[in-house]
Amino acid sequence: MNKIEKFSRLLARIALAGACVMPLASLSLPAQSAPAAKNSGVVYNSRFDFATLYSYFQAHGADADVGISYNDIRLGAYASGSYYFNRHLGLEAAFEAHPDGNNDGLFDIQAGPIVRDNFNHFSVFAHGLIGVADLAGPNTRVSHPIGYSYHNPWTWGGPSYTAGGGLDINLIRAVSLRLVQIDYTYNNVDFGPWGGIRNVYPLGGRAHLPGLQASIGLVWHAGSITPPPPVTYSCSANPATVFPGDPVTVTGVALNLNPKKTAVYSWTSSAGAVNGSSSTVTVSNKTAGSYTVNGHVTEGSRVGQSADCTASYTVQDFAPPTISCSANPTTVNPGDSSTITASAVSPQNRPLTYSYNATAGSISGVTPSAILSTTGAAPGPITVTCGVVDDTGKQATATTTVSVLAPPPPPPPPAAALPMTSSLCTTSFERDKARPVRVDNEAKACLDDVTMSLQQNPNAKLALVGTEDAKEARRSKGRVAAQRAADTKDYLVTDKGIDASRIMLYTSTADSETVTTTLVPLGATLDPTGLTPVDESKVKVERRKPIQ
Repeated sequence: MNKIEKFSRLLARIALAGACVMPLASLSLPAQSAPAAKNSGVVYNSRFDFATLYSYFQAHGADADVGISYNDIRLGAYASGSYYFNRHLGLEAAFEAHPDGNNDGLFDIQAGPIVRDNFNHFSVFAHGLIGVADLAGPNTRVSHPIGYSYHNPWTWGGPSYTAGGGLDINLIRAVSLRLVQIDYTYNNVDFGPWGGIRNVYPLGGRAHLPGLQASIGLVWHAGSITPPPPVTYSCSANPATVFPGDPVTVTGVALNLNPKKTAVYSWTSSAGAVNGSSSTVTVSNKTAGSYTVNGHVTEGSRVGQSADCTASYTVQDFAPPTISCSANPTTVNPGDSSTITASAVSPQNRPLTYSYNATAGSISGVTPSAILSTTGAAPGPITVTCGVVDDTGKQATATTTVSVLAPPPPPPPPAAALPMTSSLCTTSFERDKARPVRVDNEAKACLDDVTMSLQQNPNAKLALVGTEDAKEARRSKGRVAAQRAADTKDYLVTDKGIDASRIMLYTSTADSETVTTTLVPLGATLDPTGLTPVDESKVKVERRKPIQ
């Protein structure tokens, strides 16, 4: 066994031992290291990845010229280094070693693209590699007195291709467990011209060695593609407005600080000294005006590890009092009184003096309460002014309104009686069963009286209401009643010369065979209860004809 084979076996054993030991060791890490060392559910995008894996190679190839197949190679190692250009795409260089005691062996040196996708607790990847292979074998034992074994020697130069992917489990920030890596590998080496006695001492020929490669081990991470976010700093003054001599608390809030580093705070103010050196300080001023406090936080010398903020506040002069004014009740009858209440506040708790004034009536009081009398005041609003002044002469006023009601107006004169509708005569259609809608001679006598009433009341209108009995209603559903009203109107218009616009047609559900007539004088309103207007466009008038 040469030095390369020995080194490959040692590398494979180290990778296999690390793949078995590191997952167990990682379980004890939370008890031995700070919680910040774990991923804690945060996606980490490393710049460099280095993999050391145990690898098993399942051979599916043979020496094409000799026809002897390769054996599976159970002991192997896979080592690779990857550089990522961004979060997903990188370039990988890999070394694969699969030596074997039976003189079937495989070494690969390859490079190619790799893509990955990182999640909170695991990563997936895929790669495609191309390079050169170093093959030995396949091995065979021939019938020889001393049991010689013949195989092709290690030979470099054949093309090698690998395509596959796998799954990494994030253990800590710097190490992941490559739980599985499955690759399809193809190798091709030309051992030279075939020689020897066929089927006895096979040497030479071209080997085609495809196979599946399963690997497990550790991935070591270094560098970071995404730099930590820059430190941001904001500060605020509370309260933002004070009176001379009052303290102001300025609080700074820094984000994205590194918890492993010590933050240093510094403050300056346009008004002078700042009390404190942490993230919260106090300032005070005795002169009215607007002021600013500037804060600075730093945790290192790199760009992005420091930030500034500015907070503003105002010192205002002693303020005048404020006052509000209200009345109860706000509406009174002439001569009644209303209580006026003033509510005043001095921001500096100065002593206050109250005064009142009214545009009508009389008001008295020097306390927060006064009485307004409306005796002698005319109906309408009375404006009351409430005033307050402190001991420094600063004053304020507010107003409220009290309304004096006017006497109620005299009752209106009784309304004139409105004209009423009057019922006239009723025509019957029961006599002529053969022609149940014909206006017969007896109906003419009623309608002649109706004509006279319309002529005596030229501004009045006439309402004709047709009916039908229950038997007719089941068959016609109101058509017979409408026809009777329409034929009656036709007689009044055609034979009596009444203006058609003065006649209104209705039907009702009364169980009879009649047309009632109602006079509707100008200004009167017909009660429509139980009446249905007739659509005259849907009724074909049957003119009255003499009986033959």
